[in-house]
Amino acid sequence: MGYSVVAGAAGRLLFGYDSFGNVCGKKNSPVEGAPLSGQDMTLKKHVFFMNSCNLEVKDVRLGPTALCVSSCPEEQLDTLEDVQLFAHTSGSFLCVYSLNSFNYTQSPNAELLCPRLPVPPSKSFPLFNRCIPQTPECYSLFASVLINDVDTLHRILSGIMSGKDTILGLCILALALSLAMVFTFRFITTLLVHIFISLVILGLLFVCGVLWWLYYDYTNDLSIELDTEWENMKCVLGFAILSTVIMAVLLVLIFVLRKRIKLTVELFQVTNKAISSSPFLLFQPLWTFAILIFFWVLWVAVLLSLGTAGAAQVIEGGQVEYKPLLDIQCMWWYHLIGLIWTSEFILACQQMTIAGAVVTCYFNRNKNDPPDHPILSSLSILLCYHQGTVVKGSFLITVMRIPRTILMCICNALKEKQHRASSRCVFKCCNCCFWCLDKYLHHLNQNAYTTTAINGTDFCTSAKDAFKILSENSSHFTSVNWFGDFIIFLGKVLVVCFTVFGGLMAFNYNRALQVWAIPLLLVAFFAYLVAHSFLSVFETVLDALFLCFAVDLETNDGSSEKPYFMDQEFLSFVKRSNKLNNAKAQQDKNSSRNEEGTELRPIVR
Repeated sequence: MGYSVVAGAAGRLLFGYDSFGNVCGKKNSPVEGAPLSGQDMTLKKHVFFMNSCNLEVKDVRLGPTALCVSSCPEEQLDTLEDVQLFAHTSGSFLCVYSLNSFNYTQSPNAELLCPRLPVPPSKSFPLFNRCIPQTPECYSLFASVLINDVDTLHRILSGIMSGKDTILGLCILALALSLAMVFTFRFITTLLVHIFISLVILGLLFVCGVLWWLYYDYTNDLSIELDTEWENMKCVLGFAILSTVIMAVLLVLIFVLRKRIKLTVELFQVTNKAISSSPFLLFQPLWTFAILIFFWVLWVAVLLSLGTAGAAQVIEGGQVEYKPLLDIQCMWWYHLIGLIWTSEFILACQQMTIAGAVVTCYFNRNKNDPPDHPILSSLSILLCYHQGTVVKGSFLITVMRIPRTILMCICNALKEKQHRASSRCVFKCCNCCFWCLDKYLHHLNQNAYTTTAINGTDFCTSAKDAFKILSENSSHFTSVNWFGDFIIFLGKVLVVCFTVFGGLMAFNYNRALQVWAIPLLLVAFFAYLVAHSFLSVFETVLDALFLCFAVDLETNDGSSEKPYFMDQEFLSFVKRSNKLNNAKAQQDKNSSRNEEGTELRPIVR
């Protein structure tokens, strides 16, 4: 950040600049060799791109000239007379500075020095003061050339812009459904679980049925002529096949695990009792999400500021461009690692805070007198003593992410160069292995943070102790904990299903206008992200509770000298869980599983 302030060009980024080296909204110093530089642009605070609807790509850059103007044209200008009238009435000159506004309709060079007609209506972007075209075609073409992917991104951005109101409404729907899921898990009962699972099944059937019906409707629609309709039909077929596979897998799992519903309800009741001692745990995703958004915006601002740094160089036509410095081109690797590490650090702080609050409430002898402010206490302990633990855990995830990212880039490069399928298969297998290792490390880190909150040990010692404890006691609660996580995952699926169902109904009305498959996919991803952010609190509390139980089991025996810290409700849940494990162990011929099923008997009796 400090380097971006010193060597970067935040002024050009925030206020914008024209093609002649002038920063809009301020007085400028002249650039040698550029006669139109060094102008006073105090009253001209907006950047207007000429020919925004008729772009040409030159050396991966926008071809048209950029000017500083006092206001953006909010209505379409069809003739040079309209451009001249707009200049006289608003004081905003849309032609090159060297051409007087009175000569707009008379100069033989007007076609070269003025924007190509018609000039689309545009509005200033709220933060960066760029005049952005408002018609979907111009906007998508303008943005796609900026990102150097004219053909594909053109249609994607056009679809996103044309359905931006629908996308916003669906995102709000996903947020409301996520809050409803939190409320459902907070006051869960056996009846609610049955209703909840029924809604999940109904949602899966609805989404699959609607997708196959849409595909059938597309295939029987003889009026399909546009490329967008063909692309929508292909995407609908892919979505239908994928949703059908997911539905079949989830239905099989629901059928197999249906007998554990009652035990799962008791599990969530125990979890909710732990949350009730510190109800503000449910609001942890809000401040974590806010901090992440702030950091991501700051990261992007620094990245863009570094990207705009460079030395001014005069090119053909008296225009000015800025060549990036060599050291800045190498710094983005460091900046990328900082993005991954810091993001993981923020998420790890949330996990550590929740785990610390759960540990404080669990290891409290007087259950009728819960500790005061467990979340603030956990946060203060984290800030004072355990930041190194969180830094190490997040760095471990970062180290795993870097080779995985490199492998993904290599795989994409091989795909573009059409190398042999065997090479791509090897890289994909390696990427899958790194993905599995990444997921395992996330789980190990969470248990290490909980062990740190219990014992106050460093990260390596806590990770080793957590692995040992869980491996010795996994048979007692792994299956029940897994089914609890599965129910939480079904909650996320329910949010995504109903959000996608609403999106299918809304986007299908404009099937011939834009490609809506990508906007729908973005909506589904956002819905899952929001649902995961809120429901992950229950997952973290579950994992922390079971690790506390394992530590309680290791250190106490239930006698009057060493009583358990768990309350009677948790103890009764352990008894039922143990009976179920023993019943399954007796039916299994594997002797090792029989031995594991007897370890909890001293606790249950």
